[in-house]
Amino acid sequence: MLPIPGIVLGAYPERAATPRDTFAAALKTLRALVPARKPKAHARFVDEVHAREVGLESLDADALAARVQHARAAFARHGLREDLIAESFALIKQTCSRVLGVELYPTQLLAARVMLGKRLAEMATGEGKTLAAGVCAATAALAGIPVHVITANDYLVERDARILGALYRALGLTVAAVVQQTAPAARRAAYDCDIVYCTAAEIVFDYLRDGLARARTRSDLHQRARALHGNDPATRTTLLRGLCMALIDEADSILIDDARVPLILSERCANGGEQRYFAAALAAARTLERGTHFTLLRQSMSVELTDAGHDALERSSGFEAWLNRLHRTETVCTALAALHLYARDRHYLVRDGAVTIIDESTGRLAPGRVWSRGLHRFIELKENCAAGTDTATVAQITYQRFFQRYLALCGMSGTLREARTELASVYGLEVLRIPLRRPDRRRMGATRLFPDRESQWNAVVREALEVSRAGRPVLIGTDSVAESEALSQRLAQVNQAHAVLNARQDSAEAEVIARAGEPGQITVATNMAGRGTDIELGAGVAERGGLHVICCQHNVSRRIDRQLVGRCARRGDPGSVQTLLALDKPLIARLVPRALARRVGANGFTSPQWLVRGLVRWPQRVEEKRQRIERRELLKRDAHAERALTFGTAKE
Repeated sequence: MLPIPGIVLGAYPERAATPRDTFAAALKTLRALVPARKPKAHARFVDEVHAREVGLESLDADALAARVQHARAAFARHGLREDLIAESFALIKQTCSRVLGVELYPTQLLAARVMLGKRLAEMATGEGKTLAAGVCAATAALAGIPVHVITANDYLVERDARILGALYRALGLTVAAVVQQTAPAARRAAYDCDIVYCTAAEIVFDYLRDGLARARTRSDLHQRARALHGNDPATRTTLLRGLCMALIDEADSILIDDARVPLILSERCANGGEQRYFAAALAAARTLERGTHFTLLRQSMSVELTDAGHDALERSSGFEAWLNRLHRTETVCTALAALHLYARDRHYLVRDGAVTIIDESTGRLAPGRVWSRGLHRFIELKENCAAGTDTATVAQITYQRFFQRYLALCGMSGTLREARTELASVYGLEVLRIPLRRPDRRRMGATRLFPDRESQWNAVVREALEVSRAGRPVLIGTDSVAESEALSQRLAQVNQAHAVLNARQDSAEAEVIARAGEPGQITVATNMAGRGTDIELGAGVAERGGLHVICCQHNVSRRIDRQLVGRCARRGDPGSVQTLLALDKPLIARLVPRALARRVGANGFTSPQWLVRGLVRWPQRVEEKRQRIERRELLKRDAHAERALTFGTAKE
């Protein structure tokens, strides 16, 4: 194979950690600004797939398997040629019909072809993304490319690997799932399979562990020589076989929303008196007064000391060991952020005496994730929780640095178009929109704004009761655990039966979702009811109008709001959405004048809609821009640090 610039094709294939070609990135960014056109060439490709399938229907199982093996051999000789891809899709479509009893739709084939071309497919919720991903992964695997299918959580990892396992095995492919409980030896065996399902966190941490193992191997030549002894996973020093191809479900969530999350591989270390150090800092922070000694910067979730605050710290006792004034100031500001900015049941839960972070974009618990720079320890002290085990960082990376290292990257989501420019500039990924299989029957109600959350909750309860009495299920989306429980109390006060789905009830998620589409059922949820949640309609619900979604969420990104909206009117079913928001929501209150809230009556206002929707969307645009800049700056700092470390290593 000819050498490819920027790609490491040794025993551990991956793209080298080099800066992206700025000119090429600029061209892709400009292209992303142009609205995606209907991919006519791909539509013709789907017609060719259907034409090729006609001759396969009469084949028996052995003859069909022989055709699959012939396709694998052709891929080995010619690579991913267009006619061979069409042949593969036809074989997979016929095998899927026989093994799973499911007919693949043209839109699923179209999405699979888009992804196989190293692009992102925007595919609406309920349109069959799981099978579309399966077609793409199977074709790449038949061509000899190891495929990592990245999905949201361990439940979906095991579910998708189980559902599609029969299809893959019928094609002569091997498949495995890697979850948090998978042992190291089993991981090696899993990653030796043609297709591996896993979460983003699991694959990143295994990559970091491989980095440590590879550092102990003197050269790539040694790794190649070791491979000559056989392909037994037990004899390989690394877990992965490299970063060949990743297919990411809910791609915007991982590549954009979680892009800044540091993935840190740690090892235990002795406690060097840090507990006393943090306790002294927190005690000092408690003596400072808001407004006088410090200012809260809610947009960046940070704290800034005033001159009076600096003077107060200088006069405080107990800081004799803190010789570095800058470090002392930074530590106390972190303690103040823990006290005044990070809220229980919104940013974290306290469960079994331990602090667990709530993922902002999904509403789910993130066990094992910790805040950096001592913030996590300060919150543990604030909540009187036992301190976690002291650790030292041995390796770390962010998602936006990690996924750039795949030789081939693709994915799908129902909400990509808002982030298409950033996806093109950072990852070089183009977004193509897949048309709906059936006409959209979702009815969007007018957005209503209320002066405060008290009047908002009153309106939400009234609407939920009215729709529920008509025999339709209702899903109410809230911003946090605290808000979902406050609304639950309101419903209990009027003796209305309902279910609650938040990070505190995560163990009952499957049961709650199974009932959420039943006639008259009311479900109060956080973002947990967003991505990946499929609510099946009960008997007679479609005839009554389908699922009704009441959106009380105002997320930092419109994309996350759209995920909640996508829970209704799936696969051509009817459904409706009503957005009810309060002007004292944190994101709105920061930018909307208070005088406006005082002029709004308790019944809210809905017109003119352009103004109402502008007041809702404007703060999101400001926050999206701020976070986009932060991600860009973080990427630059990471690249600079990596170049510096590489230079130092080369110099030695």
